[in-house]
Amino acid sequence: MTEDSFIAALRSFATHPAARGLVDDVAVLDVGGAALVLTHDMVVEGLHFLPDDAAVDVAWKLVAVNMSDLAAKGATPLGVLMGAGLARGEAWAADFADGLAAALRHFAVPLLGGDTVVMPRDWPVTLGLTAIGRAPSGGAPSRAGARAGDDLWVSGTIGDAGLGLMMRQGRLQGGASSLVQAYTHPAPDLALGRALAPLVTAMADVSDGLLIDAGRIASASGIGLTVALDAVPLSEAWREVRGDGAEERVAAATMGDDHRLLFTAPPERAVAILAAGMRHGAALTRVGGCGAGQGLRLSYNGTPTSLPARLGYVHGE
Repeated sequence: MTEDSFIAALRSFATHPAARGLVDDVAVLDVGGAALVLTHDMVVEGLHFLPDDAAVDVAWKLVAVNMSDLAAKGATPLGVLMGAGLARGEAWAADFADGLAAALRHFAVPLLGGDTVVMPRDWPVTLGLTAIGRAPSGGAPSRAGARAGDDLWVSGTIGDAGLGLMMRQGRLQGGASSLVQAYTHPAPDLALGRALAPLVTAMADVSDGLLIDAGRIASASGIGLTVALDAVPLSEAWREVRGDGAEERVAAATMGDDHRLLFTAPPERAVAILAAGMRHGAALTRVGGCGAGQGLRLSYNGTPTSLPARLGYVHGE
């Protein structure tokens, strides 16, 4: 069973309004007139991190992927609960705790509790974090609000973490250290998410790949969405290793772990969006737009082109 098919099975009974039909990465729960944003992400050895990744880096990733979900809703972190299935002994656990403390300090979020289990040493380390945030006053944007005529934007550059993973696996030689840093230390921007929230119609983070996450916005919103490959922002480190032709841009747009913000907004808000990016030191790039019909489309230099067989990372495939 794939992740998507399992989530589809859950939708029949995940009917509380806070669940947002399970089309978003978060729940938004009204508590006495205040809206809480709730998210839970797991990282599992061999799936989300390599067995020889440093424990401090694993801790950072566990916190960062959850903060990325909050950033995509413009939320302010209030606290986290952790579930830790440890299988590496005391030294690894101690390093992980040090890394967790550093990550929580960086994102200014407290650890409120959770649960721990010591597992047999031959089992994979399995970690989960529930993050709780306060929604912005105007409401937490979802994936489902995009409208025909909106522009599609993304923050930062795309594909660096994927190349960093390849370097860590020994499948790529000669890349810049910044690529490995993008893989080991994703950097979601909570302040930028809060600044963008009142300007966007839909917003999500790029976790499984730009194309697959754009397709999820299109599906949730019931609109057609075109990604312009030639506009996808690539870092200089990416260009030095892979170049920037159409094939290379498809590769970047289908790699996961970028944890950038992907959002839609009406064209008349472009000036305000770029100003928000400048205030927060973030590059924001228009990479497409929304139109009639349904589903994801792709273009290159203004010409429609076929979607790749694989849009991004899919659990269970």
